[in-house]
Amino acid sequence: MKSAAEPKARTPSRRKPAAGAFEHIESKLHPPQVRSPLVTRSRLLDRVLAADGARVVSVIAPPGYGKTTFLAQWAARSPRPSAWVSVDRQDNDPAVFLTYVAIGLDRIAPLPPRVFRALASPSVSNAAAAVAALDAALADLSEPISLILDHVEVLQNQQCIDAMAEIAIHLPAGSQLAFASRRALPFPSALLRAQGQLEEVGALDLAMDEEEARALLEGAGIRLADAETSDLIRRTEGWPAGLYLAALAHRAGGSNVSGAIPFTGDDRFMADYLRSELLSRLSRRDVTFLTRTSILDRLSGPLCDAVLGATGSGRILDRLEARNLLVVSLDRRREWFRYHHLFRDLLLHELRRREGHLEPELHARAASWFETNGFPETAVDHAQLDRDGDRAARLVLTMAQPVWASGRLDTVLGWMEWFEAEHLVERYPELAVHGALIYALLGRPAEAERWTAAAEREPPSGRSSDGSTMLGLLAYLRAFLCRDGVEEMRLDALVAWDGLVPGSPYRPSMLHTEGVSYLLEGDPDRADAVFARAFDAALLAGAQPLVAMVLAERSEVATLRGDWAEAGRLADRAAAIVSEGRFGHYWTSAIVYAWAARVALHRGDLAAARSHVSRATRLRPLLTYALPVVSVQALLHLARAYLALGDPNGALVLLRQVQDIVQQRPLLGDLTDRAAELRTEVEAAGRGSIGASALTNAELRLVPFLSTHLSFREIGERLYVSRHTVKSQAMSIYRKLGVSSRSQAIQRMRDAGLLAS
Repeated sequence: MKSAAEPKARTPSRRKPAAGAFEHIESKLHPPQVRSPLVTRSRLLDRVLAADGARVVSVIAPPGYGKTTFLAQWAARSPRPSAWVSVDRQDNDPAVFLTYVAIGLDRIAPLPPRVFRALASPSVSNAAAAVAALDAALADLSEPISLILDHVEVLQNQQCIDAMAEIAIHLPAGSQLAFASRRALPFPSALLRAQGQLEEVGALDLAMDEEEARALLEGAGIRLADAETSDLIRRTEGWPAGLYLAALAHRAGGSNVSGAIPFTGDDRFMADYLRSELLSRLSRRDVTFLTRTSILDRLSGPLCDAVLGATGSGRILDRLEARNLLVVSLDRRREWFRYHHLFRDLLLHELRRREGHLEPELHARAASWFETNGFPETAVDHAQLDRDGDRAARLVLTMAQPVWASGRLDTVLGWMEWFEAEHLVERYPELAVHGALIYALLGRPAEAERWTAAAEREPPSGRSSDGSTMLGLLAYLRAFLCRDGVEEMRLDALVAWDGLVPGSPYRPSMLHTEGVSYLLEGDPDRADAVFARAFDAALLAGAQPLVAMVLAERSEVATLRGDWAEAGRLADRAAAIVSEGRFGHYWTSAIVYAWAARVALHRGDLAAARSHVSRATRLRPLLTYALPVVSVQALLHLARAYLALGDPNGALVLLRQVQDIVQQRPLLGDLTDRAAELRTEVEAAGRGSIGASALTNAELRLVPFLSTHLSFREIGERLYVSRHTVKSQAMSIYRKLGVSSRSQAIQRMRDAGLLAS
């Protein structure tokens, strides 16, 4: 499913990938176009190019050491075809980061569609699936390639860093990953170094010698005596940024380029130098332009006009770029620009020193421009920086569903977490409703309960952003939660149906909920009549995952009438929708797979049954008391499938999960009776062999991490548990799988369909 949401700070030159899930920024896939004098780093390039056996080239140094320029020169001289990605803050979402990586690689070696399918799935495990698909695709390459990632220090999302490490470790022989960063990352450098697979470039390597410094200065139009050049190199310690800023200051009217240069890398000295030697020699208009527009990641003439409340910004950008004032063009038409990263840091520092009170207003103007011009995600960024909750909430409510549907789960969670960090959730009950449902769908019931409490803090009144009543919207949430029994769930569903506007995409799910209530009260005929309405409404709304779930419910009703032929037709159709729509990671698909397994068993098709069981099992961690009714339905269907497959232990594990849900939601109609009956059958069946089916939810959450490079300690950090807990769970997994090592467990889990192969 593709999102209509625009990228953060889109540039005019862009290409939408045929298999991508969102529009991307084209300039991120190319080295920046820099007009500043370039010095070929021949000595260092020769050294790194000679290390062609290294799997990873890391370029780690403070700002201003020419990391980007060096990587661009290395890519130009490398014999391998290269994919380039300039990382920015918006890439702190595995789906976004890996999509850019995939697009870049796809341009030099076409990737199979499964890679982009994995990235477009709104799943808690889509990063692992996408990395596995990328690794498999890279292994099939006919020739070595280079993947270059610039500015990776902005990655704060641990999943993104782990994904980068997994790609590096699994690169085929001859291929290389190169990355530039201001700081060391939690990356397996020690492992790669021990294997002789890491070539490291640091600040000392990037510092310019006298020959390179002289070339840089002469390229900037500055000629110094040998003694002055030597003194400048000594003071800057060969720091390229210091050398270049000294040249700019000299060109702007300074007389003593060597006397005032700051000590290498000290932000305070650097800011003082920028102020005294460069900004002081520019016009007041240029200084105002530079400092006030430094709040922007990317700049264009119209955008800067809006932020400054002025005109003529396009001409100023052209002039500053032509004068090499550390302004970088992002497209061939020179409509979009950015500041050199170090220069922007310094300008922001200067803005806050001079006019810090203006920063919120500048962000407000930027947010308004981006919203008006069709860049809502970037508008959210600036609204949050302006602490404008009203604008941010309005935009997030519009975008959350399509952005989620495009696979960018962490982007949506980031928006939600901002409201919680700012203590604004209760102020926006409509947003709280949607946040509660998001956490419920992710299998995070504690967060869902917390957001529900915020939504219910005040009696519902007024209308939501789409015209629905808040009473109806809150009833919609309560119907899913089913906290007060099946009858109350049905009443909530009816209130929601009446309160939601006719065109609301949420209405069909209320018909499904109403139908389920009759099914749980032992009235399948009445349930099927409502399910038929739900099917038509979901089809009309384009809610294909719900269509598949309704078909599974109707298939069960058909078996209660003894019509297994009709049940099979409906179950097959439901499974096909999930497969064709790539909804395999959706919470809604758990019941589809679990029921399809039971139908396959009735047909005697054991292979299909096991396949459906494996797919349903992967979704078990999403089945919690936050969405109790369908979760318990799916678990009971799956437990019966395990019992029919001769695996009573697997069925017993699922019944324990059902019991955990029932403890929180005891009033679930006849589901509790069904669970009790099934437990009696399971206990009568005795104990079978223990296998993958016996894994607990906690162990299933651990499974994707076991196939990575991460140690038990590092896995514990990702799961917020101790190393001891991870080790204990891993040992339990080994025992249940009948293996004695991690590598054997990985293979057994792949054989069981719990890991992508």
